[in-house]
Amino acid sequence: MSLYHVTRRIGIDAGHRIRTHGSKCRNLHGHRYEIEATCAAPRPHAGGEQDGMVIDFGFLKDEMLAVIDAACDHGFIAELADDAVLEMLCPAEAAFAAWKAELARAVAADGFALTSATRLGTKLYVIAATPTAEALAAHWFGRLAPRVAARSEGLARLVNLRVWETPNCHADYSA
Repeated sequence: MSLYHVTRRIGIDAGHRIRTHGSKCRNLHGHRYEIEATCAAPRPHAGGEQDGMVIDFGFLKDEMLAVIDAACDHGFIAELADDAVLEMLCPAEAAFAAWKAELARAVAADGFALTSATRLGTKLYVIAATPTAEALAAHWFGRLAPRVAARSEGLARLVNLRVWETPNCHADYSA
C-alpha cells in the first residue's frame, strides 16, 4: 500500500538524569531535544481546510507544542523511582511521601505528572520510565497519536516519533 508521509519538528530544552547509568549520564544534565513526528495517510484530504494535506503542518505543530513543549520545555523530566531527585525538588513545606504519592497517582492515571509546585518553582514532568530518548519517544508517541488522528479527522496516523538527544544521537518509536 502506498502512503504519504509528512514530518514536523520542534525543539525543547530540558534536564534529566539516568539514575542507573554507569557513567556521566547519572548526573543531572540537560539537552536540546529535537522531536520529529511523522504522520502517514493513504491519500491527502480531498476538500475542506486540509485539502491536499495529510495533516496541516500547523495543526501538527500545535499538538506537538501542547503535548511536548508546554509540558517539558525548560523543565526537568524525572523518573518516578528517582527519589533522590524528587526529594531535592519536593517543596520544603511538603511531606515527601505525600507529595510523591500525588505524583504517583497522576502517573498511574495519566501516564505522567506535571507540576511546578516544587522547591524551586521549577517545571517538573514525571514519568514511570527512566527518561531515556527511547522512553521519551514511546511516551510522547502515546500522548500524541490520538491527537493526530483527531486533528486529521481520522485520515492520518502518527507512525514514528524521533527524539534527537544530541546532534548525533536519536531514538525512534514507531507504530
